[in-house]
Amino acid sequence: MSSYSVIIPALNEEGGIAAVIDRLQALSPRPEIIVVDDGSTDKTGEIAKSKGAIVIRHPSPGGYGRSLKDGLRAATNELTAIADADGTYPVERIPELIASLEEGYDMVVGARHGKHYRGAFLKMPARIVFKWLVEFTTGRRVPDINSGLRSFRKTEVLKYDEDLCNGFSFTTTITLIYLLTGKFVRYVPIDYGARKGRSKVKIIQDSLRTLQYITEVIVTYNPLKLFVLMSSFLGFFVVLSLIEFFIMLDPFFLLLASLFLIGGVLTFGMGLLAHIRMKSSR
Repeated sequence: MSSYSVIIPALNEEGGIAAVIDRLQALSPRPEIIVVDDGSTDKTGEIAKSKGAIVIRHPSPGGYGRSLKDGLRAATNELTAIADADGTYPVERIPELIASLEEGYDMVVGARHGKHYRGAFLKMPARIVFKWLVEFTTGRRVPDINSGLRSFRKTEVLKYDEDLCNGFSFTTTITLIYLLTGKFVRYVPIDYGARKGRSKVKIIQDSLRTLQYITEVIVTYNPLKLFVLMSSFLGFFVVLSLIEFFIMLDPFFLLLASLFLIGGVLTFGMGLLAHIRMKSSR
C-alpha cells in the first residue's frame, strides 16, 4: 500500500485526541498524522504534538472546512484521509478506504450506522431533507452525505477549493461536487461510536448554512435540477388552485392558478438559461 496522510481537525478535543492518534499510529503502514488545532483553548495541540503528530495551529477558530484545507495543503502524500478527533470514527478502517483509492475510486466514504449516529432528535429532520435534496440532484442513492471519515486524493479536492466551504458543510459540498462531476464514489458501512467531549455542531445555524452551500453547489454544477424542483412546486400549487376553482367556482383561484403557472414557466426558463450558460463556460 502507498504512503498516505490522515488529517484531523480539532477544536478543544483534549479528551479524545490522544486515543485517536494512538490508534492511527498502530496502523500498518503507519500514516502521516496531521492535526489542525483550530484555535483550541485547551491542551489539544500540546497533546497532539507530544504524541508525534504534525500540528498546524490556527490563532482562532477558522472552521472545520478551513482546517481540512490547511491540513491537505500540508500533507506530503497524495492519498489522504480525514477523521475526527472525538473518537467516534473507526480509524482502523482507514487502510481499507485508502486501498479503494488505489483500485480507482476517487473518494471512499464511511457510511455511519448505529445508535450514536442517530444522535439528537432535532438533527433528524434536517438530515432527511439534505439527504433527499442531494439524492434528487445527483440521481444517486447517498447513504451518508456528511460523514467525516473518508479518503480522497488531495490534489483533486484542492481543485475545488473555492467551492468548498470553510465550515461544517465541507463534507456535504465535496460529496455533491464529486457526484455531480461524475467521479467514482464508494460507500462502506462503518460503526459510529460515542464521542469524547462536547459536540461543536449548532443545529439551527449549521443546518441553515448547509442548505446555503448545497444550493450554491447545485447552482454551480447542475442548476437545471434546482429550477426543475422549484417549478415543480409551483406546478403543484397550480393543480391545487384549479381544484379549488372547480369546487368553489371562485375566479380568484383561476387567477391564482394562472400566476403560479406563469411563475413555473419563468422559473423553468431561468433554469434552462443557467444550464446553457454553465455548459458554455466549461
